[in-house]
Amino acid sequence: MITNPSTVYISEYDYELPANQIAEFPLAQRDSSRLLVYEQGQIKDDCFTSLPSYLPNASTLVLNNTRVIEARLFFKKDTGAIIEIFCLGPHTPASMEQALSSHHETLWYCLIGGASKWKHGQILHKEVTINGVSVILNARFVGKSGDQFIIAFTWDTNHSFSEVLHVAGSIPLPPYIKRKAENEDSERYQTVFAKHEGSVAAPTAALHFTESVFDELKAKDIFPHYITLHVGAGTFKPVKTETIEGHNMHAEKFSVSATLLKKLISAKTIVAVGTTSLRTLESLHWFGIKVKQGQFDFTLHQWEAYELPDASISYNESLQILLDYLRENKLEELHCETSLLIMPGYEFKSAKALVTNFHQPKSTLLLLVAAFIGIEWKKLYEHALQNNYRFLSYGDSSLLWRETPPSNSPEGEGSHGTRPA
Repeated sequence: MITNPSTVYISEYDYELPANQIAEFPLAQRDSSRLLVYEQGQIKDDCFTSLPSYLPNASTLVLNNTRVIEARLFFKKDTGAIIEIFCLGPHTPASMEQALSSHHETLWYCLIGGASKWKHGQILHKEVTINGVSVILNARFVGKSGDQFIIAFTWDTNHSFSEVLHVAGSIPLPPYIKRKAENEDSERYQTVFAKHEGSVAAPTAALHFTESVFDELKAKDIFPHYITLHVGAGTFKPVKTETIEGHNMHAEKFSVSATLLKKLISAKTIVAVGTTSLRTLESLHWFGIKVKQGQFDFTLHQWEAYELPDASISYNESLQILLDYLRENKLEELHCETSLLIMPGYEFKSAKALVTNFHQPKSTLLLLVAAFIGIEWKKLYEHALQNNYRFLSYGDSSLLWRETPPSNSPEGEGSHGTRPA
């Protein structure tokens, strides 16, 4: 792996994004978004419904089945001042699932809007109704940790915190969408297969998928396989340092089943849907190496991948190490935390193709795309801008090939995975 974060200047990953090309609202139909297909320097424009025709038969499609929680809460003080609380994650070592299933009280890390108006120890109140039952949600300012606040939530019924949030909170749209969340966002800022609650941002590359698209994929023996990575607010954190070396990459928790590990080991062509899925797939390689070295903490720091020896271990061998670990410990799932920062020069081990939206200038997500397809990212983004593609979370999609995929079938339905003429 050849790369040095001190030589990766974020200014080289900048472009001018007009405000009118940032998608403020989702399209009426999920899969009617446009699809830009990039392969071996060639660009083709299509519709997302055509995605299955560009994938080789029996590809292994990996998606993130996290579910966005209603993480944004608004409290009104007696003075009339509004305090906004953005729930990021549990304060205690408990998992996201445990924290959301808590009853009566829970402690969370949060971001606060109007923090100067909220005194330490002061309790805010919000009354909501759940299935006809009145619930009083209380929020108490406990302390601060770095740029995050520690907030204690209590409520007077036996409902879970997830149930309370669902009624009291709202979907946290990304900061570049300059409007309040509407009822439509509760459905459209979730994937159709969202399952495990815990994200504060959607895995947006998968928002385009519909049951119709999945049916077309199944006809080609392509079935969805899921990882769960809870997307944090850090995904929107801008890079403010001159080089990427000074950027502090956010950590995200994920889980992968033994069944998926087996599938990945036997896969011929892995297609990652979204940067979260790709980061997870790549992180697995490094966890396999760490386990081989006797490290079982299952936390990957942002630069570890650039320091760990890996030349003698293939991706499949690394996954087999993880599978053996699960079997030996009688576990069905692997639970990890990754801060992996993928930047140009990174050598990918897993996916041959990436389905992803168009990302913000000077973002770590754009760095990942640049690492995946190289300097051609500039050509791709220039094409998207000039051809009025919609950008960011509610925007259009792209299918990016890292290298020539295998032949589709003996009948030759496009040796590069492209749709036959």
